[in-house]
Amino acid sequence: MNRQKMIIIAVILAAVAVFIGLDGHEMLTLENLQRHQAAIDQWIAANTTTALLGFISVYIVVTALSLPGAAIMTLAAGAFFGIFAGLLAASVASTIGASLAFLAARFLLRDTLRKRYRKTVERMDKGIKKDGAFYLATLRLVPVFPFFLINLAMGLTGMKLRTYALVSWLAMIPGTFVYVNAGTQLAQIDAVGDIMSADVLLAFVLLGLFPLIAKVIVGILRRARLYGKFEKPKHFDYNLLVIGGGSAGLVSAYIAAAVKAKVALIERDRMGGDCLNTGCVPSKAIIQSAKVAETMRHADRYGLETVEVKGSFRTIMDRVKRIIAEIEPHDSPERYRKLGVDCISGEASFASPWELDVVHSDGRRERLSARAIIVATGGKPAVPPIPGLKDMDPLTSENLWDLHEQPERLLVLGGGPIGCELSQAFHRLGTSVTQVEMGSRLLSKEDPDVAKVVLEQFQCEGIQVLLNHKASGFTEENGEKVAYCEHKGEQVRIPFDRVLVAVGRAANTRSLNLEVLGIEPERDGTLPTEEDMSVRYPNIFACGDVAGPYQFTHAAAHQAWYASVNGLFGNFRRFKVDYRVLPWVTFTQPEVARVGLSEEEAEQQGVEVEVTRYDLGELDRAIAESHTSGFIKVLTPPGKDRILGAVVVGHNGGEILAEFTLAMKHGLGLNKILGTVHPYPTWNEAAKFTAGEWKRANAPQGILRLLEKFHGWRRGSSSSVTSAG
Repeated sequence: MNRQKMIIIAVILAAVAVFIGLDGHEMLTLENLQRHQAAIDQWIAANTTTALLGFISVYIVVTALSLPGAAIMTLAAGAFFGIFAGLLAASVASTIGASLAFLAARFLLRDTLRKRYRKTVERMDKGIKKDGAFYLATLRLVPVFPFFLINLAMGLTGMKLRTYALVSWLAMIPGTFVYVNAGTQLAQIDAVGDIMSADVLLAFVLLGLFPLIAKVIVGILRRARLYGKFEKPKHFDYNLLVIGGGSAGLVSAYIAAAVKAKVALIERDRMGGDCLNTGCVPSKAIIQSAKVAETMRHADRYGLETVEVKGSFRTIMDRVKRIIAEIEPHDSPERYRKLGVDCISGEASFASPWELDVVHSDGRRERLSARAIIVATGGKPAVPPIPGLKDMDPLTSENLWDLHEQPERLLVLGGGPIGCELSQAFHRLGTSVTQVEMGSRLLSKEDPDVAKVVLEQFQCEGIQVLLNHKASGFTEENGEKVAYCEHKGEQVRIPFDRVLVAVGRAANTRSLNLEVLGIEPERDGTLPTEEDMSVRYPNIFACGDVAGPYQFTHAAAHQAWYASVNGLFGNFRRFKVDYRVLPWVTFTQPEVARVGLSEEEAEQQGVEVEVTRYDLGELDRAIAESHTSGFIKVLTPPGKDRILGAVVVGHNGGEILAEFTLAMKHGLGLNKILGTVHPYPTWNEAAKFTAGEWKRANAPQGILRLLEKFHGWRRGSSSSVTSAG
């Protein structure tokens, strides 16, 4: 705690001590006020200005320090200054005092709260920013809520001071008026509790509902203005229309059909989207071919003769296409039609919030309507505007699979997951690979020690990795393709045969006619979504790559559940998307799998963590399979077993991570993993051994020393007892 905070705490404690020492709690009572009313009235008549300013000052102090007596002070305002001057003095003083308490709570506690519970505070601040004024007004209008708790609680949020002060002042006026008015009849009051009778309290409760009712009315008016220029269809063709047949769209349509809603899925290209046709499936197929080639090349590690790897690149790519074809029926129009989904081959664009203009693949046009519409149009590889790059006929994760001739020299732009996976795969298949990354490490979203393992593996295999290199231009020199990169103020020349661009993705939104709805995409093309996955209009939703922020198939499916359920049942209840436990895997060798916080993120966010690490080289199964590189790292609060994040770098990392993901999702700590029997010898034993490392580090040393003495005593060994002491 810094010096300023200590000074403020000391001042507050000193003021409270003075209040108690002077019997302030005895002075601010109804009986004392009634007993001295005449004398106080006489003094105030002679010193009105001084009395009023003194009253306001004392009231501010009482409220700011949350001292008992605010109700008596409000009665006094009416008794000594009349209903109008008393109301003004009490309302202004209480607002200033409440604001000071608000600021004190914020200064003393908010930073600590934000460090320990960052995500919770962010969600709280988001809600406060949106509806905080309504909630504060409700709390202020209903006097059953202790005002000092409201002051402290609101100080921990991100509410602006001027909003807090203005809403507090306005909302406290009715309650203040009741007490000030009662104070004008001070002699007739037997007890403070008599002022707030059951009828009066009920009236205030009803009054407290007004801000919430106003919130609903504002929402209705806002929606009316939003939808005002459109004519809502009297009847709808569907309950749900889905644009896009990728992972997000397929899951959305599946869920709608499963609950017997009438749903149509519109896809302009191939069902299955990027994941099936150009992403997850083909990349994992070629990665497996590359793994087999690497195993053959190093068969001597397993007691076999090393084999020269021979094969046709065309044959490898044909295998990739066969695998796509084999999985394709899972996402086919035929399967989804059997499930109850109308599959339409065509392109859709918005005509209104409920209507889509559809151009079928045969050229036919029609307008379809639905109560809710989901945009799941996916994304595409981003190609940066580097001079000369487009003239190089660049490869991307989209057109790579049409390649039939294996390039001798492949230049890969980008050190993210896609760039790393394909760099290693092509190198293992015999291509000379140069990977260029403008940042200081590969896999920039992972911790430095994680990225280091991947970098060392790449370098060991012979991949040329150029970090801190920024591609600045492409050209052709003497019939040879050349890239130039900036590095430490110098130009680095890199000759190549083909260039693969893997520097990110951009969302597909151009053909949707979003202008008619007034929806403006973000800079990367993604649509701005709310927590319920809606996009400006309560009946329009987005999920998958077009929504962001996570470019994963499983994230798209996760979002699709919220989009479809809210689209179908949102009038009754809306669910907010939850990203707290979202795992991902980079399928290099070793694999990199993570869920939750990384160590670097924890440091940036000020979250104090304990790091537990287990070396996979100590795992029997890893030793048996000669895959001993890598480690597991788990983050927990210091001294506690609750998992905040986990990363697995090593063989089968994605499978090992599943246990930590399950534990995080259901609130199971490392003690639960340690107490679970794992079959031997398996890779998942590594999760248990990691939990064991945490347990060893957090063992109760005092109890262990006592146990050592106890066992020594049981052996009858006095020397053991003595040495243990």
